[in-house]
Amino acid sequence: MRLFIAIFLPWLAFFTIGRPFAGIICLLLQITLIGWIPAAIWAAYSVSQYHTDRKIRDAMYSGRPPY
Repeated sequence: MRLFIAIFLPWLAFFTIGRPFAGIICLLLQITLIGWIPAAIWAAYSVSQYHTDRKIRDAMYSGRPPY
């Protein structure tokens, strides 16, 4: 769902992952039609990194051995 938001409303994706300052910068970038594509790519990449960071954090604190 966040990836869908990242493509169509890139600035909102940053607010959903707890990065409001990046969301404001993304909104300023997205105001221009040319800036929409870089904003969508940046948001999709950030959402992907957010999910990766959560998986790593969950694996580290789950109490299970890493094998």
